[in-house]
Amino acid sequence: MNRVDFIKKSGLLLGASAFASDLTAKERNMSNKTFNLDYAPHQGMFAASAGKNFIDEIKYMHNLGFRSIEDNGMPARSKSEQTQIGELLASLNMRMGVFVVPKGGNGQNSLAAGKKEYEDIFLKGCRESVEIAKRVNATWVTVVPGDYARRLPLGVQTGNVIESLKRGAEIFEPHGITMVLEPLSDTPDLFLRYSDQGYEICKAVGSPSCKILFDIYHQQKNEGNLIPNMEMCWSEIAYIQVGDNPGRNEPTTGEINYLNIFKWLHGKDYKGVVGMEHGVSNAGKDGEKALLNAYRAVDAFI
Repeated sequence: MNRVDFIKKSGLLLGASAFASDLTAKERNMSNKTFNLDYAPHQGMFAASAGKNFIDEIKYMHNLGFRSIEDNGMPARSKSEQTQIGELLASLNMRMGVFVVPKGGNGQNSLAAGKKEYEDIFLKGCRESVEIAKRVNATWVTVVPGDYARRLPLGVQTGNVIESLKRGAEIFEPHGITMVLEPLSDTPDLFLRYSDQGYEICKAVGSPSCKILFDIYHQQKNEGNLIPNMEMCWSEIAYIQVGDNPGRNEPTTGEINYLNIFKWLHGKDYKGVVGMEHGVSNAGKDGEKALLNAYRAVDAFI
């Protein structure tokens, strides 16, 4: 074993040892046990146990059995940190989930407006995202088209979004990267809010690099009828995110039957990432243990 590999392995073993000492015997038996679906935590979810350093937290997540992470804010990290994260994920055989395309469409530069200067900002973010994706081994990036341009007819706005996304897909396709469009519930001003709307846009763009990010929390708020809507749009869905409602915390804290939804996803042979795009209902180590237990519970569909 060469020195670099020895150091990497030693660091992982030390992390695992520190983690194991903080667990009960039952929890130690469950540690490092993977899940039936590929759930992806983000930084801060296990900070009370692992500390605030993201590298340490990723190792801790791996010890808990997680095999992917998400990081919406990855573009704001330094290139050296991005590279370090990518190398760690590769060494642990973990996947990188989504990060958000820088200025990939928002209230200030909505793609629905059809303005060249707004599209140029979006395309610049796409090109930057390709370089970030190379450093962290990412294959999915999140795009939100932005707000309605309410002085334009809806069909014209939709056409404007489609044309901009076609240009974005041309950037991502050669690199095997998929931009996933996320319908959101945050405000009625957002142009993209419904799954059928995302389906229409993706069909029109007609690229493997333009698909839907189906965030179950947002779509429970916007439209409900979750499994039938996912079934109708399935050919265009490439990525799933979750959060319970109300509260946007971990599964089992709200009204959504995640055990049944995850069973359905498994039955669809979904092999993608399930992003844990939510908060933690209770603080500290006890809250983090409850978070882990919640995912063990809703993952027990087999």
